[in-house]
Amino acid sequence: MKSGGETTVRKNGANAFSLPAANLPLTKRLDFSVGNSFFRNPWVQAPATTDARDGLGPLFNTNGCQNCHIKDGRGHPPEQGDSNAVSMLVRLSIPAQTAEQKQAIIKNGVIPDPIYGGQLQDFSLSGAKPEGQIKLTYQDVPVEIADGEVITLRKPKLAITDLSYGPMHPQVMMSARVAPPMIGLGLLELIPEQTLEQIAREQQAAEQGISGKLNRVWDVETQDFAVGRFGWKAGQPSLMQQNAAAFNGDLGLTSELFPAENCSAMQLVCEQLPNGGKPEVSRNVLTFVEFYSRHLAVPARRNVNDPQVVKGEALFAEIGCQSCHVTQITTAKSTETPALSEQLINPYTDLLLHDMGEGLADNRGEYLATGREWRTAPLWGLGYTEEVNGHTNLLHDGRARNVMEAILWHGGEAQQSRDKVVALSKTDREALVAFLHSL
Repeated sequence: MKSGGETTVRKNGANAFSLPAANLPLTKRLDFSVGNSFFRNPWVQAPATTDARDGLGPLFNTNGCQNCHIKDGRGHPPEQGDSNAVSMLVRLSIPAQTAEQKQAIIKNGVIPDPIYGGQLQDFSLSGAKPEGQIKLTYQDVPVEIADGEVITLRKPKLAITDLSYGPMHPQVMMSARVAPPMIGLGLLELIPEQTLEQIAREQQAAEQGISGKLNRVWDVETQDFAVGRFGWKAGQPSLMQQNAAAFNGDLGLTSELFPAENCSAMQLVCEQLPNGGKPEVSRNVLTFVEFYSRHLAVPARRNVNDPQVVKGEALFAEIGCQSCHVTQITTAKSTETPALSEQLINPYTDLLLHDMGEGLADNRGEYLATGREWRTAPLWGLGYTEEVNGHTNLLHDGRARNVMEAILWHGGEAQQSRDKVVALSKTDREALVAFLHSL
């Protein structure tokens, strides 16, 4: 089944997420490869002979995009014994209190920590100190389901240790985020705003307790508000801005979109160490990376005619999962990206924000998203996670170790559907999981 329309590829194994759209002309595949090289290869400290790729840091989370989006796939939280948290980062912000902050939060979505900014950087160049280290511990949460089986969830507890630049704000809010998969992003970017608004209206009209909403976020290029589509709380409006923000926050690289270094006024290290010029990431490089991230293909569904999968698909609809994980959407007409234009896709997302309950709450807002709201995660490619990334960690902080744990964490607007899953027989639960693994 062609989840990504005519862009869909048929590929198994570790590279299943790393192919260009199937309908991308050969003449455009060089642009894809160039973008891939800037996404995959490490950036280095300035000054360097490779001046197109220097300017890393001085504070950063990683030295290359591929380190977090491993094989263009899904990140994971640090496991016991890991010395760092590569492929997971921690967002930081504080409550808006002053009149100035309350005005600033409208445009910026959050108020960053005065010293550590909007994101903790746990690596640094020599000559600087990392901002701190991320520590995760877990509390067991046993859940008994209908037939008496007990599934033990793990609830994360996040702490930051070894702070190098002084204490954090006493009211700092922290949110752990793992890197999401890169597949199909250009298709999601092309879903018409009107389609998303229509889905929200239909959810309200159904009166089933589902009430998705669009996030409205600041677009730094148009200098206006736009629909948020990317990030765990739909905090970015476009792939260009998402990529530039990641270069800035994750790698410490400046660009036209984000010309300031990712140091606060309290961190003088950015002024003391050499940079890679202004900007460090050229518009040309940003354009290549945008092309690459737009055209990473979604792999085809597998086992679609297997009777267990067919049964699981029917249960998925019956339970109400597709109210938010919307099955079919058509992308807009686009002359800029013709391979992605007018494609009938199966992303299993509505790109809308939903209240997911207290269990998943990070209690940290982002533009219109509250501390309990998250963007519906696309499910396409879900069944490839283990072979691409070697794990099956799911949800925004990777706490769920498999599909069933992820389902059991659903609350809020999804509580009713989650409870229906809990009430299923073991045979039906296995069918539902088999369907999700077919995606």
